[in-house]
Amino acid sequence: MVKILFVCHGNICRSPMAEFVMKDLVRKAGREKDFEIASVAVSREELGNPVYPPAQRELNRHGVPFDHRGARQITQEDLEHYDHIYYMDASNARYLQRMFGGKANKCQPLLSHDVADPWYTGDFGETWADILEGCQRILEELR
Repeated sequence: MVKILFVCHGNICRSPMAEFVMKDLVRKAGREKDFEIASVAVSREELGNPVYPPAQRELNRHGVPFDHRGARQITQEDLEHYDHIYYMDASNARYLQRMFGGKANKCQPLLSHDVADPWYTGDFGETWADILEGCQRILEELR
């Protein structure tokens, strides 16, 4: 089983969108049993909060089902448990480096450029396109 973890700042927009997009892609590929997929935050700011409503609307717009769950922060156990950890931007990478030091080398960017944070940009469509691109690439690489 391939274990994938997505990371963003608060775990209410980008990383849960990536989690649910990836789950949808593997479900459509008939590979649900091959993957464990989750998402977390680097910060504690949004702990327990649900997926941000505009992110929910963007997932709904594309027919991607999602669970109602609370945001949580990444742990040392997560770092050890997951095979692939993808972060959304350079700021996330710095947080991970501060939290885990050299062990953060296991973490990698979802894309070659930062996934814009829709919390600030308000553009959930752009974020959706980036996340879809990254998740499709991951699925292709793991075939």
